[in-house]
Amino acid sequence: MKSAQIQSSNGAQSLVHTLIAGGIDTCFANPGTSEMHFVAALDQIAGIRCVLGLQENVVTGMADGYYRLADRPAASLLHCGPGLANGLANLHNARRARSGIVNIVGDQATWHRPYDAPLTTDTEALARSSSDWVRTTMSSADVGHDAACAIQVARRTGGGIATLILPSDASWDAGGAAAAPLPDLSPTLPDPHAMEVSARILRDHGQTTLILLGGKAMLAASQEAAWRLAQASGCGLMSEYVCARISRGRGRIPLTRVPYTLAEAQKALWKYSHVILVGSRPPIGFFGYPGQPSIHYNPETIFHVLSRPDQNPASALTDLADVMNAPKVTMPDPGPLPEETTGAPTPEGFARNLAAVMPEGSIISDESVSFGRGFYEHTFTAPPHDWLHLTGGAIGDGLPVATGAAIGAGGQRRVIGLQADGSAMYSLQSLWTQARERLPVTTVLLSNRKYKILINEYAGVGASPGPTAMNMLDLADPDLNWVKIAEGMGVEAARTDTLEGCADLMKQSFATQAPFLIELAI
Repeated sequence: MKSAQIQSSNGAQSLVHTLIAGGIDTCFANPGTSEMHFVAALDQIAGIRCVLGLQENVVTGMADGYYRLADRPAASLLHCGPGLANGLANLHNARRARSGIVNIVGDQATWHRPYDAPLTTDTEALARSSSDWVRTTMSSADVGHDAACAIQVARRTGGGIATLILPSDASWDAGGAAAAPLPDLSPTLPDPHAMEVSARILRDHGQTTLILLGGKAMLAASQEAAWRLAQASGCGLMSEYVCARISRGRGRIPLTRVPYTLAEAQKALWKYSHVILVGSRPPIGFFGYPGQPSIHYNPETIFHVLSRPDQNPASALTDLADVMNAPKVTMPDPGPLPEETTGAPTPEGFARNLAAVMPEGSIISDESVSFGRGFYEHTFTAPPHDWLHLTGGAIGDGLPVATGAAIGAGGQRRVIGLQADGSAMYSLQSLWTQARERLPVTTVLLSNRKYKILINEYAGVGASPGPTAMNMLDLADPDLNWVKIAEGMGVEAARTDTLEGCADLMKQSFATQAPFLIELAI
C-alpha cells in the first residue's frame, strides 16, 4: 500500500521532504553530475545537514559511525555505480555492524542508459552485495514513496542498509510527491520457550554456561541485567570479538571479547557446555587456516538463542533475570585509575595512559588492529566511555567512523581514534572533513611502518615469506610523514616516540574543540 503523500514539485525535492519527515537530518555526500538536482534541493529546503567527504568510502564510513552513536540513520549521497563501488568496503562494515543507512545513488537518466555512457554499470548488482534493500526509482512520482520504504528499512531494530538508486530524470522531472513516514517495524518479541530454556540452563549448568553478548546487548542498558544473571547463576559473560559499540569503563561490566586467535579462543571457551546467545553468533575464525577448524568452541557445546539482533536485548535479559529471581546488584568496582606510564611505547603502557587521561564520555574508534588487541584489560578502570570496533574486517573504517561518530554525538563528546598507519591510508581524507566540520577528534596514529597483522598472518596460513613478500608489507620506503599529511588536510599534528609525550599531547588536544593528530612511533 502506498504511503500518505504530501505534494511537492520535482522528484529531488520530494526526496528531501520525505527524508526530513522520516527523521533523516544528516547527509554524508560525495555528489556528481547525476545528483545535482538532489544537491540543489538540499540547498532549497532547510532541515538536513550536509557533510562533504572527499572519497565515497569516507562517506559510507561516516554514515556508519553516525548511526552507532545517534542510533538513527543518516543518508549517504554517492555518484552512480562507480561511486557506490568506492564506498562498498565501509558499507560492508556497516552491515556487519548492523547499522542503518539510506544510500542515495545517482544514475543515468532512464532514456540515456541504452547508449552505454562511460559511467553506466549494473548499479543494482553492486548495491545488493552490501545492502538489505535495493530499489531503482523509475519515475519522479514514485521517489517519495520509495524513499519512505528505504527509511523504514534503515530505522528497523537491528539496522538495515537501504540503497535507493535515482536516475537523473526521476530527480528533475516534475510530479514528485513527498511521502509521510511509514510505521516503524517493531522488534519481534522474544520466544517464551527460549526464555524458559535459558532459565533452566542457568539454574542447572550455571558454572559451565556462557552468556555471549552481541549488538546492543553490549550497551549499558543491557549490562546491568547481564550482571544480575552472572551473579545469580555463576555463568560467564563475554562479548563477541566483532563489536560495533560496547559500553565500557567505570560502572560497566569488565567484559572481555572472544579472542581473535584459535588457540586463545579455545582456551577461553572450551569449558562451556552451554552458550546463550544474546544478539550474537557462535564464535568462528576470521579466516580458515590449513588443518585448523573453523569453529572456536568445543564441538560438544550446545547453543541457545535468547534474542536475535532484530529483538530488544535489554528487555530479554531483564525478563530472564526476573524469571531467575536474580536480585538487584551493584556494578563491579574495577579499582583505581592507573598512573600514567613513561618510556618507549608498548600496548600495555599506551592503554594504561589512555585510561588515565581520557575524558568521561569519550568515544574510542579502534582500528589499532594487531597493536590494540590487549587494550581492554588495561582500560577497565577508565571513566565511562563507548568503544567502537572494525566490524567487517575491511580496513579503512577507523578514521571515517570516528568522524561520523563525532557528528552523531552532536560534537559534544571527545572522540579518540586509535589508528594503525597502514589502514589509515585507505581513508585519510577523513581528516579533511574533521577539519572542515571542526570536530573534537583526537587521532593517535600508531606508526610502525608496516602491515604488522599480515606478517602475523603469514605464520597462521603456513606460508614462508621471502624478501619480495616482506617488501610488500613494508611502509618505510618512503616514510609516511603523518604530521605533514594531517597538516595538509587542515588538522594540527605532532609526533612523539614516548608514552609520556603521547599522554601530554592527548591532554592538550582534549582542551580544544578541534581535531588533532598524534603520530606515535612504535
